[in-house]
Amino acid sequence: MKKIIIASTSTLFDGDYLAYLLPTLQNHFNKVNTITFVPYAQPSGISLDDYTAKVAKAFLKIDKKVVGVHTFENPAEAILNAEAIFTGGGNTFLLVSQLYKYGLIEAIEKAVKSGIPYLGCSAGSNICGLTMGTTNDMPIVYPPSFQTLALVPFNINPHYLDPIEGSTHMGETRETRINEFHKINTQPVLGLREGSWLEVIGDKITLRGDLSARLFQHNKLPIEIETASDLSDLK
Repeated sequence: MKKIIIASTSTLFDGDYLAYLLPTLQNHFNKVNTITFVPYAQPSGISLDDYTAKVAKAFLKIDKKVVGVHTFENPAEAILNAEAIFTGGGNTFLLVSQLYKYGLIEAIEKAVKSGIPYLGCSAGSNICGLTMGTTNDMPIVYPPSFQTLALVPFNINPHYLDPIEGSTHMGETRETRINEFHKINTQPVLGLREGSWLEVIGDKITLRGDLSARLFQHNKLPIEIETASDLSDLK
């Protein structure tokens, strides 16, 4: 049975890394001693070791040990033998490129579907959707495919930002970009605002956090999805 947390972000504006999620993660990882961390998204170019150390410091607050998957000779085997998995944020293009390089797309999908608890934040949440096609990141590398884990039957746009009334910014809004996506693609896209997450238990998908989410569907007007809503039938 799948047990997944798909979070828009790891850090709220005024909080420490993962602080707002720790009560939820305490329960999510309640039967786990060690979490295998996937650091390949490398936010701001941080080293794999330094990124893992940052995550380990946060999880000490709930008495969990963290080990970086990059420290294993066979990362795919490490994922399949993990007690739990966390894929952190950063650049989704870089992350997906490395996941394919080390055979981790198939390994993570298999592990999570077997019941190993998974946490994704930002880029680590992007990859839970059908494709990475609704990421906000720059294409700093070119992965062999945009296909990702398909742990939920739609795409995700983490860090979703609403248009700012009265703004003089002349660039495209997030909504404009997602509408562009739907000119070519048909799968739904869920815009997750900061501090929101999806809880997946088996086949049930529930929006959690204090804020609503913005749902975009092909050839339909976007709608607001209230927190605690069941998204299990969204396809």
